[in-house]
Amino acid sequence: MTESTLTSQALEAGGTGEVMITLEGVEKWFDDFQALRGIDLVVGRQETVVICGPSGSGKSTLIRCVNRLEEHDRGRIVVDGTELSDDVRDIQEIRRETGMVFQSFNLFPHLTIMENITLAPRHVRHKPKKDAEETAMKLLERVKIPEQAHKYPGQLSGGQQQRAAIARTLAMEPKVILFDEPTSALDPEMIKEVLDTMEELAESGMTMMCVTHEMGFARAVADRVVFMSDGGIVEVNDPESLFTDPQEERTQLFLSQIL
Repeated sequence: MTESTLTSQALEAGGTGEVMITLEGVEKWFDDFQALRGIDLVVGRQETVVICGPSGSGKSTLIRCVNRLEEHDRGRIVVDGTELSDDVRDIQEIRRETGMVFQSFNLFPHLTIMENITLAPRHVRHKPKKDAEETAMKLLERVKIPEQAHKYPGQLSGGQQQRAAIARTLAMEPKVILFDEPTSALDPEMIKEVLDTMEELAESGMTMMCVTHEMGFARAVADRVVFMSDGGIVEVNDPESLFTDPQEERTQLFLSQIL
């Protein structure tokens, strides 16, 4: 794919028209099992892309490859102009600009929410403690849990912990946030509060790749929905088109089972 082709894809996708993430011919194996098969995808700056599909389709592996939590075996991954390679400096550069929100929160249980959020900005970005704490409070207000700042993760509900995890990610001022099924570990009544936070992020212009089974969120917030199966991308379209008129039989079958 040429640069002009990539830019036109980003324009069609939404966002600003600038390319933020490029995946070209990306493949990944786990021993004899091929988890990703020739993935080609462009994500534009300020675009929200939702990735859905059945279990084992490669969704989580795909976004974990974007920040090198998994190493891809073939193809190219470029994030904001930096190509992911074996060079540790490239990996560090991409991870500095790419936040990740997991389904299991991954908060340090022995640290308060404030300490969890300020840890990386202080030690990685070398922010003074006072500045880091001021930023953390603003972010906790943004995700609507400022009163939880001095509690420990175990004292919070699952939804509150996930919103704290989002605040922690935002504290590093990332250009991209990757969400790996962020609501799958939550009780149903807590899902909406996390999805509302993600929707606010999308509306604010954050570039987001979200693996989720929440099709209502995908329909309301995504610029594009990517449907994956058996390690490959089957279909990509805007939410309305994909949900009301899917073109591929495999997409039709999946949607008929979940909608």
